[in-house]
Parts: sequence; structure tokens; C-alpha cells
Amino acid sequence: MYSELQINTAARNSKTYLQHCYFTRPFKVADISGQHTAELHLTLMSASPGILDGDEYDMKVNVAAGTSLHLYTQSYQRIFQMKSGAKQLFSVHLGAGSSFFYLPHPSVPHENAVFTAVNKIQMEKESRLLWGEIITCGRKLSGEVFRCRHFQSTTEVRYEGKLVFKDVTLLEPAQIPAGEMGQWEEYTHQGSLYWQDLSVDVEEMAAEVYDLLSAEPGIRGGVSRTAAGALLVRVLGQGGEQLYQLFKKIALLAGEERRL
Repeated sequence: MYSELQINTAARNSKTYLQHCYFTRPFKVADISGQHTAELHLTLMSASPGILDGDEYDMKVNVAAGTSLHLYTQSYQRIFQMKSGAKQLFSVHLGAGSSFFYLPHPSVPHENAVFTAVNKIQMEKESRLLWGEIITCGRKLSGEVFRCRHFQSTTEVRYEGKLVFKDVTLLEPAQIPAGEMGQWEEYTHQGSLYWQDLSVDVEEMAAEVYDLLSAEPGIRGGVSRTAAGALLVRVLGQGGEQLYQLFKKIALLAGEERRL
């Protein structure tokens, strides 16, 4: 099934509002912004139990200049058993001086899942981005560990037209077992967090993030600075909820993400 999502923001009296919203099944969008909140808070919901064979998602978000959007998800993204596969394209444009915060729940590729996701993010001058992704091994509590056929997620970030970040995560357990040395080894969950805000002291924020990672039990993680001045956080762990809660703690350091 081909499904579309379009979200456009605008500003009125220094407050961000939802200017345009269009979606087809199974998507739904709920505005959960508070009356005294300048940012726009939206929850992306789905009437489907997860991503099914043949699904094609086309998602577009346009954050207008000077506006701020916080986009949440409702639950874990389950990717079911497939024959041909499913794909998702997520396109984001951030106007000058805007901000976009997106920390979705973890993705759960089931046995024989085939899924390809492409995220393309365009940032204009002085815009800010907090973008997260958590990938699980599958239904771990049911004994289903790394049994998907193909899972690939590609994220590209461009700042004022220049490619500043590209990340590709590929899981093909039958070809490259995730438990091997140099892969996920003894861990079953991976999280990535990209944070670009050129108005903050990156070195100071990196130190604070490192302290959070060091205090978290049962994980292996690190934080680095990209050539464009952004922070990239990588974490390996044993549980999706732990990594999700950890990323929420890191997001609080941004000073805005209070409602994840």
C-alpha cells in the first residue's frame, strides 16, 4: 500500500502552528501542543499494526523559517515478515532559524523482514536538528534475534546545500552475522543520535553527553564531533527501551525537548 504524509509549519505571533497536514491510510497526526507552548508538538500515529509487505511510505516535513517542530511516534515500529519488501522515504526541509526534534521509538524487524529506509534532510542557515534512530534485533523476548533478511537505513544531512553527514546501517544476518567481531558483537540493539546546533558550545555538550553514557549500565557508547560541528552519538545495548530513555535524557540537554 502506498501511503503519504505531509506536514508544513508556519508562525503566528511567535508561535508555531500546523499550516498544512495531509495523510493517507494508515497515518494519523495529533496536535498535542500546550496552550502556552511556542513550539508545535505532533504525534504521528498509525492504524496499521506495523509495516507490511509491499508498503511504501512517502513522508515529507517542511519546517518553515523561524518555527520549531517536535514530532513524536506512538509506539515501536514493527516490520513484519515479507516476500518482496517495503520501503520508506522521509524528506525533511528546515528553513533558516528553524528547529526539528525527532526521536522515534525503536524499529523492530521481524523474521524475514525486508525493509529499506532513506532519510533526506535539508538544513538552511542557523537551523537546528535532533535526529535519532534505534534498531533492535527483532522480537528478542520471543527468541527471534537477527532473523530479518534485509534492513537498510540511509540518512543524509545537507546544510545550505552541502552534504555534511551520511550514515548507512545495513543488516543482512545471513551474509554478515551481527554477533561477529566488528559488528554488534554481544549487543542486540543499536542507537544513533545526530545533533546539530551551531549556537551551542559543542565541546561542552559532548562532555555532558559522555558523562550520561558513562553513567548508563550495560551499554557501550561514544560521542564524536563531525566536520560540520554536529555531535554524533552511537550506542550499543541490550534493550530498546533503555536506549530510548537514554536518548530522551540526552535530548533534555538541548534545552527544548521536554515532552518526549
